[in-house]
Amino acid sequence: MDSIVTWLNDLLWGPVMIYGILVVGLLFSILTKFVQVRRIKDMIVLMFTGEKSEAGVSSFQAMSMALSGRVGTGNIVGTATAIAFGGPGAVFWMWITAFIGASTAYIESTLAQIYKEKKNGVYRGGPAFYIEKGTGQRWFGVVFAISAILAVAILMPGVQSNAISSAVNNAFNIEPWITGVIVIAILAFIILGGVKRIANAAQIIVPFMAVAYILLAAIVIIMNISQVPEVLGLIIRSAFNADATFGGMIGAAIAWGVKRAVYSNEAGQGTGPHSAAAAEVSHPAKQGLVQAASIYIDTLLVCSATALMILFMGTYNTNVGSAEGELIVENVAGATYSEFTQLAVNAAFPAFNNFGSAFVAIALFFFAFTTIMAYYYIAETNVAYLFSGNTEGIVTWILKFVLIISTFYGAVRTSDLAWKFGDLGLGLMVWVNIIAILILMKPALVALKDYEQQVKEGKDPIFEPKKLGIKNADFWDSYNKEKK
Repeated sequence: MDSIVTWLNDLLWGPVMIYGILVVGLLFSILTKFVQVRRIKDMIVLMFTGEKSEAGVSSFQAMSMALSGRVGTGNIVGTATAIAFGGPGAVFWMWITAFIGASTAYIESTLAQIYKEKKNGVYRGGPAFYIEKGTGQRWFGVVFAISAILAVAILMPGVQSNAISSAVNNAFNIEPWITGVIVIAILAFIILGGVKRIANAAQIIVPFMAVAYILLAAIVIIMNISQVPEVLGLIIRSAFNADATFGGMIGAAIAWGVKRAVYSNEAGQGTGPHSAAAAEVSHPAKQGLVQAASIYIDTLLVCSATALMILFMGTYNTNVGSAEGELIVENVAGATYSEFTQLAVNAAFPAFNNFGSAFVAIALFFFAFTTIMAYYYIAETNVAYLFSGNTEGIVTWILKFVLIISTFYGAVRTSDLAWKFGDLGLGLMVWVNIIAILILMKPALVALKDYEQQVKEGKDPIFEPKKLGIKNADFWDSYNKEKK
């Protein structure tokens, strides 16, 4: 099994994928005239405007739902993995991927809003929906929907629950199976309550833990402020093959930086658009901009917080390319990458016995748990795309049990295998979604131009797809009629 999964990952995550994601992000950045820079003010303002409705959630709730998927194990363990196998230079390539990936997030999330539907009283949308409506090919949408369900309901939850159980075991010596039972019990309570309960939980948990985690990192940085030039210099030198210790690792740095950035912030992955479609907004570009901002929050803030704490405290080992590669740095003998962050916080606060292990375990619990919640919502949305009526209800209940089982299984299996399964699921989704948004980017670009024109005229933008020549955006026709 291990060798098969490794072979499939090598196939999915080859050079075409790694460099392709960077090229696609750069292309969208150019075509949107670097909207991720030009419209930063709009991103911030739009986060806190817009109200929820019976059918949809607010922009902030939708962003929190997206962040609950983005901010997870990838920010703590994933960042540590990038340093472990790509060296400090991988952090630079995570930053680059996030910067250009914000434009990719704009494109996919705007498409989700353009082609969303109102089904069973709630908004539904995402890649499967915009693929079918944009291309007219249902089989293409079905391929994504099946890939997404396979990924987020079976292959990827284990990464999150495994990180939780490992961190809790390291901090509190609690058996993984006990942690697994607690996680699935809370998970069952929330997912049985539907999208509104998920949104309400996400908007409370995610901002609170993200702020607490970033504040802790800020304290560590201030305590070691004299090392800032040295650490930043190490990151830049390593990223461009100019460091004596990490020379020759530029390929690994780029590969692991891109892979872990995509796993963490999900730009181009196709997961963020599901929650983006649930937002109650008057124009698709509004939520596209909000979702672009969530990429910055995830990688430039939370991932950077992890990376800087590890590098400041020197609590990392580095193998060339993979766990089997040559060990070129060994600062913490015998430690695995899943422990790097806990060791860093422990080292920063030596007077507080085991504080780092406990704090990171708690942070990881909330981050990873909300990611599993987001996975369920994504899977449920794709079930809603594939089925209707009583069949949809039956399959949704089966989905709940499958997700709960895969979450528990992940809590008790080995971390290496969990990450390999997670990478496999992620790779399947990214390939299908990237191809789709390259084909369908025009409506998102037209929507951005329309949004900016209306803002320039001093209007609160309203989306009228027929006037813009956008077909099959049927929801907006009926929505605009109701508003008149």
